[in-house]
Amino acid sequence: MRPGARNLITDVAGLRVGNASDAALQSGVTVLVGDAPFAASVHVMGGAPGTRETDLLAPDKLVPAVDALVLSGGSAFGLAACDGVMAALHAAGRGFAVGAARVPIVPGAIVFDLLNGGDKAWARNPYPALGEAAFAAATARFEIGSHGAGTGALTGNLKGGLGSASAVLEGGATVGALVVVNALGQATVGETRHFWAAPWELEGEFGGLGLPAAFPAAHEPAPMKRMGEATTIAIVATDAALDKAQLQRMAVAAHDGMARALVPSHTPLDGDLVFAASTGARPLADPLADPFLLGHAAAATLARAIARAVYAARPCAGDRQPCWSGLAH
Repeated sequence: MRPGARNLITDVAGLRVGNASDAALQSGVTVLVGDAPFAASVHVMGGAPGTRETDLLAPDKLVPAVDALVLSGGSAFGLAACDGVMAALHAAGRGFAVGAARVPIVPGAIVFDLLNGGDKAWARNPYPALGEAAFAAATARFEIGSHGAGTGALTGNLKGGLGSASAVLEGGATVGALVVVNALGQATVGETRHFWAAPWELEGEFGGLGLPAAFPAAHEPAPMKRMGEATTIAIVATDAALDKAQLQRMAVAAHDGMARALVPSHTPLDGDLVFAASTGARPLADPLADPFLLGHAAAATLARAIARAVYAARPCAGDRQPCWSGLAH
């Protein structure tokens, strides 16, 4: 397993990502869009999720593919970012055909960033416009850290952010991850600069520090955020041809990567969820072994993407938490 050329989810050919941020708001939106509709599913493990159109991603539901997936700040207000993305897709002639009508299918999920210090006294919900702007900005290369939906993200001790990573398997399939890290837990071990995800790091992508000499085994974490103020939302994607049921299993496996990279994770106070997507470009060589390997790769890649989000976060005016980059060496 090695990183793709960009070490971004867009190493899965046919996928693009767009970010839109509002510095005064300290929030933003990130959109994953395909050159064509793609299969998708989802799995939720957190106790406080915020979602839109996720029921239709179940394997037994009618819609076979989606046009985009949206990750947004703004708590429930941020779900309106999907409206902006739908409008842009509709203008482009994209969407599920229902007679002469086209209905863009745009599931989304949100993180709570309403108490991060930004100006939230808007007269009109800003998230539809941010969603439309993020869609317009979609490209194969995009910024991680304090960008898009990760603009105002926080963790238990450091600024969070937007992360991404990719892996190319020996058989040729590509797996990518995109994540907004706004967790109750920590991505780093105790008071150190070491990342919990260190065992899965590739090519020094988040500092190459490895693991610390000792772990805080007796530590009892406290709920440092209030209910609804913590969430890690992610997308894992592949070019392997997986159906919705197989993608749901891939999303389940990918949650292991969240638990490897954030301690604690999947708490009653987090809204943790993982979307899984497939462009279907690469047929499976083995219908049993390939999904097994893809699940493992999704977990490892998501763990790396989480660490990269915190590693890449940068300071801005009004920050309420320090950045990893500012910690003492």
